[in-house]
Amino acid sequence: MQNDLPVVVIGAGPQGLAAAAHLVERGLPFLVLEAGDSAAATVAEWGHVRLFSEWPELVDQAAARLLGPTGWEAPTAGYPTGAEWIGGYLAPLAVELGDRIRYGSQVVGVSRRGRDRLVDAGRAEQPFTVHVEAGDGSEQRVDARAVIDASGTWSTPNPAGADGLPAAGEKAAAELLDYRIPDYRRGGYEGQHSVVVGSGHSAATAIIALGRMARRDPSTKVTWVHRRGSAGNTFGGGKADELPERGQLGVTAKALVDAGLVDLVTGFRVERIARDGDRVVLTAEDGRSLPAADHVAVLTGFRPDLSFLSELRLELDSTLQAPVRIASEVDPNLHSCGSVSATGAADLAQPEPDFYLVGAKSYGRAPTFLALTGYEQVRSVVAALAGDHAAAARVELALPDTGVCGGAGLFDPAEPAAGGSCCATPAPQLIQLGRAPASV
Repeated sequence: MQNDLPVVVIGAGPQGLAAAAHLVERGLPFLVLEAGDSAAATVAEWGHVRLFSEWPELVDQAAARLLGPTGWEAPTAGYPTGAEWIGGYLAPLAVELGDRIRYGSQVVGVSRRGRDRLVDAGRAEQPFTVHVEAGDGSEQRVDARAVIDASGTWSTPNPAGADGLPAAGEKAAAELLDYRIPDYRRGGYEGQHSVVVGSGHSAATAIIALGRMARRDPSTKVTWVHRRGSAGNTFGGGKADELPERGQLGVTAKALVDAGLVDLVTGFRVERIARDGDRVVLTAEDGRSLPAADHVAVLTGFRPDLSFLSELRLELDSTLQAPVRIASEVDPNLHSCGSVSATGAADLAQPEPDFYLVGAKSYGRAPTFLALTGYEQVRSVVAALAGDHAAAARVELALPDTGVCGGAGLFDPAEPAAGGSCCATPAPQLIQLGRAPASV
């Protein structure tokens, strides 16, 4: 019977592991497929970045209940780095889940067994078939009663090009560009010119590290590139932000700009990137060019990889590529970070029964995602799969507000959502990142 098949969870990141914990609690068979060699492999790639969510907001409650009997104790305070999040919570959770996580398993396709997306007859009665490529190049097929896609957006960062496509010359210069927050502690940036493209929290995190470097070494030049014609609400809600460390990010970044340690260039829409030896020159649509840069961080947000879902019937918003029922709630043209509502199974359901997008991927190109949001999503989705529709319909989460926005009219209407709008995040778009120390 189809109900005897496992629920397949794609991705062993924070939301995928949380989904697994809820499946354990509900007594449902499952298998987690992780492309990396370890749990939270993408979090490890930004392990040097400090989160602006505090520990209690980073631990799923079902996961905590699963870990409790092992002697694990939930951290109660502080703002961990990505590496600390893994060591203090995600890695122990993965150990407890054991061989129900299959590593080195890249999902390359999801469909219905014997049915491509054109076929109606008997479609819902057929199990899902999940096509997997293992690290040794072998192919596998996994049948599933349901699929929870928690694969995130980390693998598909947005390009520097202002039209959502790579700028002319961007691919040729790719080896000289960083699309995630560099670990500036490793050195090599002092006395050089660094450019940061983007206006969200990832960019602010990078700017703070570079601006402080420029304070210590005045020969260090830092340029912050915004696509919008003005800084707008880039600097956030400050003390009004209900996540204090997120508010402090904007306060600190603004102070560095005001002190002249960071050059803020607005209305700069990258059209061309040219190599100049080991340096690169960025040119805007209006013909302006920046001085040659030694380092360029393109922190313009992320987008979902939908390529392996092409045989499924999905109903996604045409702008955000997010489930249509939540699109208006997360659209950065309408809302700021934190001004959105919690989302559950009913919001995430697709025309393909028992398939769900959760986590950062469920927000498409919107940059407003928090770990708490994902934990509420997977709690509701697993409850629905278990037939507990009352629990699935409950909302057990109140999200913090930023104190800066609340509706339309607060963004440059010419700024595309795909380009890293007011709330762009790295980690992924997995969780809002970055913690500024208490002072500049």
